[in-house]
Amino acid sequence: MLLRHTSADVMERSALTINPAKTCQPIGAMYAALGVHNCLPHSHGSQGCCSYHRSTLTRHYKEPVMAATSSFTEGAAVFGGQANLLAAISNIFALYNPDVIAIHTTCLSETIGDDMVQVIAKAKSEGKVPEGKHVIHANTPSYVGSHVTGFANMTKALVKYFAETSGHRNRQVNILPGWVEPSDMRELRRLARVMGVHVNMYPDTSDVLDAPHTGEHEFFPRGGSTVAEIRHSGDAMSTLALGPFASEPAARALEEKCEVPAEVLDLPIGLLATDRFIDGLRHRAGVRVPAPITDDRGRLVDLISDMHQYFYRKRVALFGDPDQLAPLAEFLVTMDMRPVYIVTGTPGKRFETRIRDLVADAVPEVQVRQGAQADMFLLHQWIKREGVDLLIGNSYGKYIARDENIPFVRFGFPILDRVGHSYFPNVGYAGAMRLAEKILNAFMDRQDREAKEEAFELTM
Repeated sequence: MLLRHTSADVMERSALTINPAKTCQPIGAMYAALGVHNCLPHSHGSQGCCSYHRSTLTRHYKEPVMAATSSFTEGAAVFGGQANLLAAISNIFALYNPDVIAIHTTCLSETIGDDMVQVIAKAKSEGKVPEGKHVIHANTPSYVGSHVTGFANMTKALVKYFAETSGHRNRQVNILPGWVEPSDMRELRRLARVMGVHVNMYPDTSDVLDAPHTGEHEFFPRGGSTVAEIRHSGDAMSTLALGPFASEPAARALEEKCEVPAEVLDLPIGLLATDRFIDGLRHRAGVRVPAPITDDRGRLVDLISDMHQYFYRKRVALFGDPDQLAPLAEFLVTMDMRPVYIVTGTPGKRFETRIRDLVADAVPEVQVRQGAQADMFLLHQWIKREGVDLLIGNSYGKYIARDENIPFVRFGFPILDRVGHSYFPNVGYAGAMRLAEKILNAFMDRQDREAKEEAFELTM
């Protein structure tokens, strides 16, 4: 089988990553930029880098991802990419006419040391940026951080370049949604609308990477947050930043720049994290929670109660993005499951502490690892040493699930071998019901598949 060489003997590694539980910064920056209306992401590096970033997003979302590149050659690698980027900016506005070009750097341009601020200023002084158009940038070297870091850096760049205050507060609440699916962003807007809260959310990839088929090609889909909306976020009465890794840097930048008070919450995945999000909206906007949302919560609790016997004390291994893993682990504990192994390749602070705060009372044996050596190889070693009943993570987990014969629920980024994740939310009470259903079906599918003939029943 594929990974039978993996040993259960865990040896500490300091300079080797095997099958990383992350991907690179520019992918996250490109995804964030796609959440801005009429924005063309631009990869300042080689064509191959841009092709990889585009293809990864395309394979996950099953949608065409438009992006430009500085197309470095050997000459640019030696002498710098300024000439390439200046030519690209001029050509992009002439050919594609975006409102915004969002530049993200790559390993090569970062190693060379290209000064993006200087190059953008030169493009403006030479008249290459038309009136009313914008060029922004985020530094996203692939050799540090992860795709989550890149998303955070580009979202922070939106605040840096666009947000401003008139000195007069309006009644809106900013939502920085973090790295979630287009369907999740649409669900966040729906929940706010049901509560009667006026929100300003960015970036927003709904109607961009899940746009309806109209029979006509649109180079720039109708979705995405507009520059005007991002600019007005400086006048909001408060900000809810969902996910400390993906959203907190932008929220703090907006707080410092425009004095908009920020509250950092977990992504609303599962029962309790959604409770905190709803309560945050209620508190910030000064509204009551309406009956339809209370009913949604009640249906989720009813599902958990009805199916509790299937969830009870099942051991689970998780891998993926830190902002998603923390509330997901908490949700599993809510259903009386036991998340025992949790790894994320995204570096940062407070993740392990946050996980233990959420689950350690119920699962004192939980093992958590973060950073370069928190990879799929380590997770597989843990599983070989003491098995689990369920694996949750992106499509790369299918190899471990196959070799160890473990039920597998696809969750996170990237999901390359299934569809539906960009159309059906994981956030909110409805998203939690869908996630609980997927977990339940994974258990029942295995029970049906492995039941002896005399024990194969119609009802379970």
